[in-house]
Amino acid sequence: MANLLIVEDEKRVQDIISSYLKSRGHICYTADDGIEALSIVKNHSIELIILDITIPHLNGFEVCKLARRLSDVPIIILTAKDSEEDKIRGYELGADDYMTKPFSIKVLNAKINALLRRRAFSESTPLLNAGIIQVNTAAREVFVNNLQLDLTHKEYELLLLFINHPGLVFSRERLLEKIWKYEYDVNTRTIDTHIKTLRHKLGDASSYIITLVRSGYKFEVRN
Repeated sequence: MANLLIVEDEKRVQDIISSYLKSRGHICYTADDGIEALSIVKNHSIELIILDITIPHLNGFEVCKLARRLSDVPIIILTAKDSEEDKIRGYELGADDYMTKPFSIKVLNAKINALLRRRAFSESTPLLNAGIIQVNTAAREVFVNNLQLDLTHKEYELLLLFINHPGLVFSRERLLEKIWKYEYDVNTRTIDTHIKTLRHKLGDASSYIITLVRSGYKFEVRN
């Protein structure tokens, strides 16, 4: 059982999703527009968001972007738009999955269960391994070749983000949003400086953080 938020302005679709997921034991919160959705995210312990793109006041892309500043819960985009550009934009803003209308409610339910299982596993596993890097998330300790590193808070958060999303390209703007929450005195140069320092501290694992020209950074374990 999980607390789910359904953001959908089509009442019929909202009712179908809500009724089915309630029958599977979930607690469903519903929102008709973007402003209401963000209010629910702020005031309730939401564990997954099902988000339509074409909603009033704030569209789904804006809601996805702002919700990511408030929470790291899984987000499934549900929309009639099927363009590649929209899908890429959704993923770049932090969506975890994408479904196009008309959709199968059973497939949606399967995606929800898979994302919830993945989140539960991540939260219950204090040790992360990536090549020669080991992270004890409970103690916030990082080791390379069994030697503990002295990382700053931001360096640790950067490394953890990379390790949890291997192969995913993060633009500098995305890193600003995820790690610095758009702090007023931070710019993309700050990110480059932190990446440079983090690489230096990683030593033999420094090559795991890869620079992509005009795109950003990605994490990939290399021999």
